[in-house]
Amino acid sequence: MRIPIAKQGYPFILPLGILTLALALFGLVWVTAVVGLLFLFVVYFFRDPEREIPNDPKVVVSPADGKVVEITTEKDPFMGKTFTRISIFLNVFNVHVNRVPVGGVIADTRYNPGKFMNAFNDKASLDNEQNILLIRDGETEVLVKQIAGLIARRIVCWAKPGDIYQPGQRFGLIRFGSRVDIFLPQDTTLKVARGDKVAGGSSIIGYLP
Repeated sequence: MRIPIAKQGYPFILPLGILTLALALFGLVWVTAVVGLLFLFVVYFFRDPEREIPNDPKVVVSPADGKVVEITTEKDPFMGKTFTRISIFLNVFNVHVNRVPVGGVIADTRYNPGKFMNAFNDKASLDNEQNILLIRDGETEVLVKQIAGLIARRIVCWAKPGDIYQPGQRFGLIRFGSRVDIFLPQDTTLKVARGDKVAGGSSIIGYLP
């Protein structure tokens, strides 16, 4: 049976768990309570629940849990093409495991160092540290950006060029608050609006043409 915790969380969870137990054995009640609460928060942060993935070849699922903070049309410098960009803000209480929005081949990845502005800021999509994933399925190309935020300083991506992914499959995570942008073809039929809350892998962002 799979434990619903991202494995990248164990280097944080295990030491805090051991420290909490040690403090409790020494009878340090208040310190134990504080460290214990931190331990519970970290376990909660790295949770990785299973999701029911919609079964439709044209569906685009959300790449992350969070809130849709922006929907706009812009040219992405990575591809030089005009896309519809949907930006999803993840606060520290959201699940931070990221999932591919569509199935296909990982055609390219690119890491860009940058700033650490608040991920809610519109300029974060261009200026912040980010990891870019290009997914290609036939002639359809979709971009996903993992963007570091004010607190998030560690982007994790397991996907490599040439890997084949199914819709909703896990491909990485961002630690402690962040943002994920998805760039879709302009003629995609969107099913979300600004302010909507979405769940990675299960919420439908739209349908490809």
